[in-house]
Amino acid sequence: MAEIVRMPRLSDTMTEGTVAKWHKKVGDTISEGDLLAEIETDKATMEFESFQEGVLLHIGVDEASTAPVDCILAVLGEEGEDVSAVLEADAAPAEEVKEEPVVETPVKEVVVEAPKTASAPAPSPASPAPAPVVSSGLSNGKVKASPLAKRLAEEKGLNLALIPGSGDGGRVIKRDVDNYQGGVVRTGLTEERFTEQPVSQMRKTIARRLSESKFTAPHFYLSISVNMDNAITSRKAINAMGGQKISFNDIIVKATAMSLRTHTVINSSWRGDAIRANEHVNVGVAVAVEDGLLVPVVRYTDTKTLAEISTEVKGFAQAAKDKKLQPADWEGSTFTISNLGMFGIDEFTAIINTPDACILAVGGIQQVPVVKEGQIVPGNVMKLTLSCDHRVVDGASGASFLQSLKSYIENPITMFV
Repeated sequence: MAEIVRMPRLSDTMTEGTVAKWHKKVGDTISEGDLLAEIETDKATMEFESFQEGVLLHIGVDEASTAPVDCILAVLGEEGEDVSAVLEADAAPAEEVKEEPVVETPVKEVVVEAPKTASAPAPSPASPAPAPVVSSGLSNGKVKASPLAKRLAEEKGLNLALIPGSGDGGRVIKRDVDNYQGGVVRTGLTEERFTEQPVSQMRKTIARRLSESKFTAPHFYLSISVNMDNAITSRKAINAMGGQKISFNDIIVKATAMSLRTHTVINSSWRGDAIRANEHVNVGVAVAVEDGLLVPVVRYTDTKTLAEISTEVKGFAQAAKDKKLQPADWEGSTFTISNLGMFGIDEFTAIINTPDACILAVGGIQQVPVVKEGQIVPGNVMKLTLSCDHRVVDGASGASFLQSLKSYIENPITMFV
């Protein structure tokens, strides 16, 4: 009996999916639990396993093709079974199906959906990314390339060492393999040349959710400068003790969580007919991936130690880059932090990650002249910018939160009292 396997809904915001790779071909025998395909959603690329058994009779969505949720992904059945009637019946309009004779081939439809969870937040925004700089993918004699780029190059029989990389640090990524024509990168072109790539599901969702946020929530911005001298000294002392290494971002996440305890209006969200003041603190930390940004959530952040926060954030960052984050990992933030200081950015503004009321943009630590006890001396200063939804947060509330956050960062010992 032929069974229709439909494009699954792998996240609450998913409306269509792209088949990144088929692991089975027509004619293969499928057992329950077999890996059928890798499907790219609006959040990540996820493995899709079969929930039934049979012979793969038809593939409805080719590799690299995009199709809506609930369309025919594949048809399983008995070897040699004719599925043409099944496909025609599924494609026919509803009113026409009623008038047609009963189809002889019995059909069992299987629609697979992920467990329903709360709405997933959109990726945290960031400043527009600069145009990719193409450089060599070699580092110490080894080629730096993403796992997907390595697999595509192997399938095409290409030498990765000859492909210019446009990723971070000259890393070879998928688009470099796709666009490689066996030539060299040239400058000073005398002819028009460009490349176009289909918009990924993740990038589509980023565009939609950030547009909704920017043009729906009335943003305003507050900036403050923080003296990082004590934070630098404290971090050195903590890391000298051994164990989990602490980053400045870990300190900022912890200080933010402590501040949100006493500034619940900043830890709130706009719900249309109500403002939800969250008593728990779940800080989302933006993580850059190849196709955009993801925002995994450190839950109950204020109750965790610096070492626990550091371990969790590092684990999320690796899982995001490996495309192994699950929907539960990026749901439920009450506040978001976006840190571009590590990329050499001094100061920026971020778009709110709805339904959160605020997002914190973190710049880099700069050595600048500061006045101490009437003397100009070298100092280390970091700039923080808070984006606020004016429907929820007023200027005075935002300023009070930043003063509290500044106090924690400039005096890290107070976070442990």
